[in-house]
Formats: sequence, C-alpha cells, structure tokens
Amino acid sequence: MAEMVTYLPISSPFIRFAGRYVDEAFGVAAGYNFFVFEAALVPFEIVACNVIIHYWSDVVPAGAIIAIVIVLYGIVNVFAVKWYGESEFWLALGKVVLIIGLIIYTFITMLGANPLHDRFGFRYWKNPGAFAELYKTGHLGRFLGFLQCLIQASFTIAGPDYVSMAAGEAENPRVVMPRAFNAVFYRLTSFFVLGSLAVGINVPYNDKELAAAFKSGLPGAAASPYVVAMNRLKIQVLPDIVNAMVLTAAFSAGNSYVYCASRSLFGLALEGKAPRFLTRCTKTGVPIYCVGVVLLISLLSFLQVSNNASIVLQWFVNLVTASQLINFSVMAFTFLRFMKACQAQGLSRDSLPYKGRFQPFAAYYALTGCFIMTFVGGYTVFLPGNWDVPTFLFSYTMIGVFPILFVGWKLLKKTKWYKPHEVDLLKDVDEIEAYTRNYVAKPPRNKFAKYFDKAFS
Repeated sequence: MAEMVTYLPISSPFIRFAGRYVDEAFGVAAGYNFFVFEAALVPFEIVACNVIIHYWSDVVPAGAIIAIVIVLYGIVNVFAVKWYGESEFWLALGKVVLIIGLIIYTFITMLGANPLHDRFGFRYWKNPGAFAELYKTGHLGRFLGFLQCLIQASFTIAGPDYVSMAAGEAENPRVVMPRAFNAVFYRLTSFFVLGSLAVGINVPYNDKELAAAFKSGLPGAAASPYVVAMNRLKIQVLPDIVNAMVLTAAFSAGNSYVYCASRSLFGLALEGKAPRFLTRCTKTGVPIYCVGVVLLISLLSFLQVSNNASIVLQWFVNLVTASQLINFSVMAFTFLRFMKACQAQGLSRDSLPYKGRFQPFAAYYALTGCFIMTFVGGYTVFLPGNWDVPTFLFSYTMIGVFPILFVGWKLLKKTKWYKPHEVDLLKDVDEIEAYTRNYVAKPPRNKFAKYFDKAFS
C-alpha cells in the first residue's frame, strides 16, 4: 500500500486505486465494503461503551445508555466537527499512554510489586497453560483455540488503510507517508505483541470472572483482562482509572468511525456511486445525510437490549473482521495489478518514492492469507450444535455482497477490466511531482513542537 500511495498520494487511495488499476466496478465494491466496515464499528463501540459503564452500575438500562451515546455522536459530528482533529489527536495520545502504562504495570506486578506480594511471573503459562482447548480436546482443540485467536487478531489489526486515507491531505506526502507507514507497522506490531504477551501473563484463560463476562455477558470487570488481573491482586482505584480511560477510548473510537464512515459514503456520492442527495452539506461542510445514514446503522446497537452483550459484540466482530479481510485482499490484489502495469509500461519500481520489500511474494502471501481467513472467520457455525442464523449472516454477508456489488455495477455501467498496458499510471502524477518540487517545509513553532514531531513522526 505504501508503494502505491507514495507514488500517487490522493484521498481514499486504496478504494480509488482499485477502480483505477483493476476495474471501476472493483473500486465501487471496495468502497461500499469499506463503508460497511467503518459503519459497523460504530454500534460495536457503542455496545462496548455500554458494557464498560455497567462495570460501575446497572441502574441505567442498556437502551438508555445506547440512546445517549448515539445522540452525543450526532451532536459532535454535526455541531462540533471543527474540533474533531484536535480532540482526536489528544485522545489518541491518551490511548498510547494507556497501552504503555498497562505494559509497565504488567512488568512491575509480575515481579511481586503488588498488594499480595505475589511474584507470579509466567505462572499462568504453566497452569492452566499457554494454549487453551476449544470445542475439541488434545492437539485439535489447541489448534482451534489458536485459530480463534488468529480470527480475533484479524479483527484488531488495522493501520495501513487508515494511514493511506490521510494521503491526500498530508503535507509533503511523498516524504511523510513512507515514514508514517513504517511507524504504523512497527508500533502496531510492538503494541500488539507486547499487549498479547501482557494479557497472557496477567490472567489465566480459565479465570471465572473473565469467563463469565464473555460467556454470560456479565459485567466481569468490563471484560478487560487487565482489570480482572487488578481485582485478583486486590488493587484498589486503578481498575476504575483504567476502565474510565478505556471508556474514553471506546467513545472516541466510535466518534472517529462515524466521521470516517460518513466521509466514505460522501466520497462515493460525489463520484456518482451513491444517491445524489447524500452530497448535501450543512453551511459548515458537514455531509448531514451521510452522518444520518451512519447513525441509522448505529441503531443496530439496540440488539443488545434483547440479547447477551457478549453475543452482540461477537456479531459485530464477525462482520467487521470479514470486511477488513476483504479490504486487505483488495489492497493486495490491487498492488499486484499495479506491479503488472508498471512492468508492462516500463515504469521501474526503483524510481518510485518508496519500494516495498519482498514483492510480489509478500502481496501474494497477504492475498492468499486474507482470502482464506475471510471464509474461516465464521467456521464455528458449521460445527455440530453451533448453527446460529445471526452469526452466519454477520460472518458471511459481506462475502456475498462484495461480488454482487462488483457484478451489478459492471453490468449496469459496462465497466472495463483493465489490462496492464491500459492502466493510466500518469494521471495526477505531474501535479504531485510539481507540489513536491516546490514544497517548503515549515519550521517548528518551538523546541517542544520540534521534539514532539520527531518523536511521533
């Protein structure tokens, strides 16, 4: 993705690249899939907020909390959108501080610095063990447990797609974007690996409080393994602080998804790929009907009122995971078509602002892995006694919708599947190169800004 985006940094790049390098219909299907992915994360975060709030009290019913959160999202995205960028920056910084703090907490407590003076170290890796059995016993059960973790990891891993979305608005993108892609890769990898390690150290997989949260939908320390671990160690106050920060992060994430999903739909409407009325904006430039559509989709969070919270969360996890894996498959396939176009038209990848390693093998690996995992994500419904219609629909709907969108748009608009020599690799490139040549970097406002930009660039 970095290779294509740094060559041609435009807004919504991987969606537009799919239409430019493969087929317009492919880009339309990718655009709607990304919109569904973003929009489905809104009710997920709303349900998550509700679960966290019920850690403290269940006096306020779930339906009321969901309604309040949806109204707040509407107010923020319609009336306070001008503060979106600044607020999200500081909230994102808070998330980083939270993650680093929890990793440090794990290191300190595992060495015995806790109220119980329990130097537990890697105890839970031995008892009950590092690999849990799932559905079956023995080696097959442990493999299925690992596979379930892999599916959950597919839900959590996101980054390149979000970084690429900012390419069209970034300053000096051909210099900034390669650093951004590298930073996201290394930071996500380190945070996820260390975070997973910390969770395995802090709490055993058979902890009763944690199991009750996931199986029965009980508050269970808001289903946070860190808070469960703090309760096990009789740590006071800190669980409330962590849950408050997690609640802030969940609310912030949901607000971001409302913003991103509405702008994705707005972009489709501007290009004539969604109903024209969706292009209408307020005086401040807010695509009011697009925000309304996203908030209507967020009403799916009310499913929690009549269902177990953990089950509803899992439904949205299944939907988002499938959409995200399709996104990554689209990126990998689009890049392969881009490479073939470069070879056919004599454009050397060595001349590009950024050249990815291990290509095209890494792209083939990503395409194959993501494509397979897309179908594996909801495999549990096919196990004996596990059939569940909502789970099946949430897991496989987008797998059916994507080809329908592609074929439907192709037949409707009679679009063309581009051959490598037919791909337009030069459109908008001259403008980008002129901007890069004439760009003059702005000096930092002060020393603090200089070091801050260096640390987070």
